[in-house]
Amino acid sequence: MGKGERRMTKVRTRYAPSPTGHLHIGGARTALFSYLLAKKHRGDFIVRIEDTDTERNVEGAAEKQLSMLKWLGIEWDESVDTGGPYGPYRSMDRADIYRKYADQLLSKGLAYYSYSTPEELEKEREEQLARGEAPKYSGWDRDLTAEQRERLEAEGRVPSIRFRVPEGRTLVFEDAIRGRVKFETDGIGDFIIMRPDGRPTYNFAVAIDDALMKITHVIRGEEHLSNTPRQLLIYEVFGFEVPTFAHVPLILNAEGKKMSKRDETIIQFIDQYKELGYLPEAIINFIALLGWAPEGEEEIFSMEELCNIFSLERVSKAPAVFDTGKLNWMNGHYIKKAPLERIAGLAFPYLEQAGRISLPMSPEQEEWTTRVIGLYQEQLESISQIVELTDLFFQSDITYSDEAKKVLAGDQVPVVLQAFLNQLDGAESLSPDQIKTMLKNVQKETGYKGKQLFMPVRAAVTGVVHGPDLRETISLLGADKVIKRIQALVDKR
Repeated sequence: MGKGERRMTKVRTRYAPSPTGHLHIGGARTALFSYLLAKKHRGDFIVRIEDTDTERNVEGAAEKQLSMLKWLGIEWDESVDTGGPYGPYRSMDRADIYRKYADQLLSKGLAYYSYSTPEELEKEREEQLARGEAPKYSGWDRDLTAEQRERLEAEGRVPSIRFRVPEGRTLVFEDAIRGRVKFETDGIGDFIIMRPDGRPTYNFAVAIDDALMKITHVIRGEEHLSNTPRQLLIYEVFGFEVPTFAHVPLILNAEGKKMSKRDETIIQFIDQYKELGYLPEAIINFIALLGWAPEGEEEIFSMEELCNIFSLERVSKAPAVFDTGKLNWMNGHYIKKAPLERIAGLAFPYLEQAGRISLPMSPEQEEWTTRVIGLYQEQLESISQIVELTDLFFQSDITYSDEAKKVLAGDQVPVVLQAFLNQLDGAESLSPDQIKTMLKNVQKETGYKGKQLFMPVRAAVTGVVHGPDLRETISLLGADKVIKRIQALVDKR
């Protein structure tokens, strides 16, 4: 195993989102790295819902996040929907477990009831900052007598439970990405483990859950690094085995700034990418490379390949830059490689939403629409682009670009268009092979060939001078539409 990949028993990793919103790019990367490490070592990947922050929980958010993970191809071995030997897998369903461990700490004097009000805590914090000190709980209620506690409770104060942080200690752990990391306990301050309403805090719940669920590797964003010393103290006081921690780098935007959820320069949520027509395998490939680098120059990897080659030792400490251009290129690559039937099936809803088609279609309509989509498969960077690209096939009136107007002003154009119109006369259907023959006949009749022949025809029937295969385009537009467009130009000239 690579650096930071010691095997305690079976490798067990987890992704533990809060149900407070959509699946974010950063969260998806954490889930992916955790999944890849587990699968590389034939281990288990667990998804646990950390819903203790009830004020911020959003109805249905957990289910939506799970559906997006599945869409990406990240499957779990244990979770709220599948169950497993270490459930429940939702934090608020584990309240009795946290209370039991909190009571153990209280009985041993390793935790205490704390009576500070939110207002007092804020005042204390402001005063410490004004003095240039790092905010830290004063611990004024660490050693209250029973009588003092009674008086405070008689005032209407409902206590929280705080962990008694030992003084003068240095906590050291080996991060699989950052190497040796040290924290001084004197800078931490006693921290709350149970809120006044009986809910556990994040650091208490996550440490207990990871230990009881036998998590061997905790992969998460570097913003969680500061949480680690509190969790180490929880592991230590209960005699839990400490997992391998791996804090992955920040994701920066193109300007080199930390990507926040309010950053409008980047699409940040997985469901948005799905709605725009990005393929899940492209998203997976792209986010795998946000902070992790394979050996060699290759950048295109399937999920199976990633499972085989991923390692924590190749995850960088340096921030990763979110390059939208690279993501679009990668998505375009996967669209090109995909079967046309799959791309067409994904494109149909966009065309329906734009009022271009009605689903379900007849077999003939479906075949025609699939061929139209196939003309642009090579150009697509996201499937939603199909609406704009296929405009000319659904418009009754044609708009000519400036380039097309310039081409259509050529001296030879009336001759070429009239000759092609003559070839079309009486045609009911147009196959690409028929059109090829017609264009050859126009060349023989007029003496014009190459750009002097093909550019005017393309400009006349499409309104632009560049596009997909001309014969296929004319065939799909159909005889009526093509004749009408060319006749209008001939009459005008």
